[in-house]
Amino acid sequence: MTIDNYLDNHYIHRSNWLRAAVLGANDGIISISSLAIGIAAASNSREPIVLATVAGLVAGALSMAAGEYVSVSSQTDTEKADIQREIKELEEKPEEELNILAQIYEKRGLKKETAMQVAIELTQIDALATHIRDELGINEISQANPIQAALASGASFTVGGILPLLVVLFAPIKGLEYWLYGFTIIFLIILGATSAKTGGSSVTKAILRITIWGTIAMVLSALVGYLFGVNV
Repeated sequence: MTIDNYLDNHYIHRSNWLRAAVLGANDGIISISSLAIGIAAASNSREPIVLATVAGLVAGALSMAAGEYVSVSSQTDTEKADIQREIKELEEKPEEELNILAQIYEKRGLKKETAMQVAIELTQIDALATHIRDELGINEISQANPIQAALASGASFTVGGILPLLVVLFAPIKGLEYWLYGFTIIFLIILGATSAKTGGSSVTKAILRITIWGTIAMVLSALVGYLFGVNV
């Protein structure tokens, strides 16, 4: 193990794309299933359910990708603005910035003299990079990639949404909402277990979290369909 590969066995470097992928897949499974369950509860034929499911799948995937791109781009713009501000502050008041850096290290547990010495040495190497990392908290791992996040979110939503669509296409129309619920719970369990394994977290906790909230969403959607009770 060296300084160049010590993070390979850790999970944190997966956090950005894993978050977007899990969010997209979870949203795809739950939202498309909930939509289909709501329509199925008020319909006696398959065609309107398929139509609503396909429309929801296409619109949802595009919306997720666009929303993720805009959201992460906003975060990136904020980071860039802070970096520009830091450049200006380093030019106008380098001594004050050095003292702030030393105080940061002191709060982390270094003695005052040691903290100042570390701040001086790191500033001499690369003042801007040091302040970006230690003052602003921005590093290679935490920096977001809008394109990567948008693709991960849109693609995973599509994959997640296709699963309930297959149920709509092939399951019996009678009691379709129950078929959807049953298969969706299975899909969510698989997603929860996979995401937990990938991220190194508790599988049981991930499964419980994802299935409970998924069940709530689907039950409420079915309730809306039954309450309005309009045959489509």
